[in-house]
Parts: sequence; structure tokens; C-alpha cells
Amino acid sequence: MQTKTALIVGAGVGGMAAAWWLLKKGWHPLVVEKAPELRTDGYMLGLSGPGYTIAGEMGLMPALRARHRPIHENVYFGRDGRELWRAKYQELLGHQDWITLSRTDLVEVLHDALPDDLDLRFGTTVTGIEEDEAGVTATLSDGSNCRADLLIAADGMHSTIRRMAFGEDSDFIRPLGYRFAAFQMQDDLALGHDFLSFAEPGRMTEIYSLSDGRLATLYAWKTDDQSRVPATSRRDCLRAAYTGAHETALHYIDALPSDDALFFDNLELVEMPSWSTGRIVLLGDAAHCLTLISGQGAGMAITSAKVLADELSKNTVEDALTGHEQRLRPAIIQLQERSRKIAPLFIPSTPRAFAIRNFVMRHAPKRLLGWYLARSIRTEALSAAAALEPTA
Repeated sequence: MQTKTALIVGAGVGGMAAAWWLLKKGWHPLVVEKAPELRTDGYMLGLSGPGYTIAGEMGLMPALRARHRPIHENVYFGRDGRELWRAKYQELLGHQDWITLSRTDLVEVLHDALPDDLDLRFGTTVTGIEEDEAGVTATLSDGSNCRADLLIAADGMHSTIRRMAFGEDSDFIRPLGYRFAAFQMQDDLALGHDFLSFAEPGRMTEIYSLSDGRLATLYAWKTDDQSRVPATSRRDCLRAAYTGAHETALHYIDALPSDDALFFDNLELVEMPSWSTGRIVLLGDAAHCLTLISGQGAGMAITSAKVLADELSKNTVEDALTGHEQRLRPAIIQLQERSRKIAPLFIPSTPRAFAIRNFVMRHAPKRLLGWYLARSIRTEALSAAAALEPTA
């Protein structure tokens, strides 16, 4: 039997996981990535639920644990610098399977798990697609053509393949009304905490301590402007959004060496009526971006890759794409709805909402708050785990 070929566009979490699982199922993957090398930007993430389970099946746990950034305690401050709450994560999560690491670490671990002879082409994009009943012919930016049985678009929320095969971003992207920025740098203030949060009406700053004397930051703020910000203007946009913010939050913005070190985007969902057309399928954020506040974006990209490979191993391509979507979509709908609901809690946009949230954090029994946090994480994991159940 002739080996089937998949052209995977995007060398992020979903693309690397798809390559691994397709190889395991006997397919030949070719991966193209527009960046000149693996991306090193991104934010901290938690891997739990089915993503965690599947990473274990892939034999990745030793490498992931070596890059785990444990969070023992989150110290939470209000606008005036007063401490609101300390969350002891290890106590709250109990025996919940959970790993905290950067997106860069996760992508590198996935990449390192792939064979050295994987056909991975950096600095390469798809410039044209021609499809027929038997497969897809893609024209690449180097002038070559690639014939594949399946094209997998794992090229992110602003997917080029989605625009080429499905329609414009505005047809599928649903803004939540926030922007975020993330970067890593040296911890020159020696903050001395695993995880610090600074909050005020309409904006939130999170600072994670890394084990190598560096830190990772996440800035998120409310905004009505959902336009795309040019790369050269992103640091200025972030600085303007944080005028008058806590001095610690401002310090790291001012210390940012260049715009190139900044991961910057709008907080948006991607909602598609269908994730596939013919022999083209969207994977991960390209199909169903959950936003970083869902807690399951990376995990669901890994889950999607495995489910797709499982379906391809026992069905025709057409039936596999249908089965993949049937298994995943119910969980995605739940997680996206949850993102909509918790965004206003994550970043209260008005002084009144902010004051109410802070009052609850100050005065609610710590055991109750801990129970709520642990329950939220378990709810995310359970919603995502439903995707692993095969359809009838």
C-alpha cells in the first residue's frame, strides 16, 4: 500500500503533534513553517486534561517535567499595591495532573520527539492550492509543488490557509474585547515569588518566575480597538495601555529590549461552521481558537492531532475529517463558551466590577476560593476529555 502524505502548515504545538501522530499511523508528513526557525515567543501555559494524558502516551513526560516551572504560590495585588490573596497552587490542585511551562518549551519538546529526517522546511509558505477528489497540490514559496492526500492547516488564529480555502478572518474571528502581550526577560528586580498578579479595572499583569533567573510576563487589557497593530508599534501600544499602572508592571515594559521579543495579539475566538473542506482540514487555533484564558488551547491542539490521526488510520480521508470534528466539536463549544464567561472575571472592566471581585477575594473563605479554583481547572479538563471518546 502506498504511503499517504500530509502537508502540515505550521510548526507550532498542533503542527508538531500532528506530524508525530501521523508518523505513528504510517503517514508521511511534510511540515512547512513561515518563520526561519522554531518560534521562541509566546506565553506561559498549563497542560492538563487530555493534552497531559496524550503527552504521556507520546513519551514526552520526562522532557516536559524537566522544563516544568512549578508555581507554589500566586501573590495577588490590587491597584493600590495591597496584597489581596495568596493562592497556594500545590495545595489547591491536590493530585490534579498539571504541568506549567512556556509555549516555547512545549514546541521544542514536541520537535525534539520527531525524527531528525522529518521533512521540515522553515522560511516556507503555501502560495497556492489546487484540490481534486484524490488530494491537494500546494504551490510553495520556494517555487516547488507538493502533492498530498491531505493538507492540515495548523498555522494559528490568523491562518493563511483558512483565508485561502474558507474565507476572510472577519467571517470567523470573534473578538472578546481584550488585547494581550507576553515576553520573557531577566528578573532584574529579583521579585522572589513564583507568580505575581497585579490587577486594576480593565487591565491585568501576571509575572512568572522561571528557574534560570528569568521571568515570563503576561499583560492583558480591555480595549474597543480590535485592529491589527503593526509589529513595530506594539511596544508603544502596550506602554500606552498601561499608563499609570503599577510600577512593577511598567518597569518590565520599559526594560523590554525590542518589539521583536514581544508576543502580541487580540483576545479572540475562532468559530467555524466546519473545520474541513474537501482534503483541507484546520487544526488547533486555526479551527477553534479558545484564547489563553481557556486553559486548554495547547492541550486541545495536541488532542486534535491525536484524534485526527486515529480517525485517518481507520477511515477514508473524508470520513476521518467528519469523525474528527464530531468528536471534538462538543468539547470546543463548551470551552469557548467558558472563555466568554470568564473573560470579564479575569479582567473586570469597570471600577464597580473590580471592587466586587476584590471584595470577594478579600473576604470569602480561603477554602471556598481554593475549591472554586481547583473546580474550574478540573472542569476545563473534563470538558476537553470528552473529545477522546470515540463517536458511535
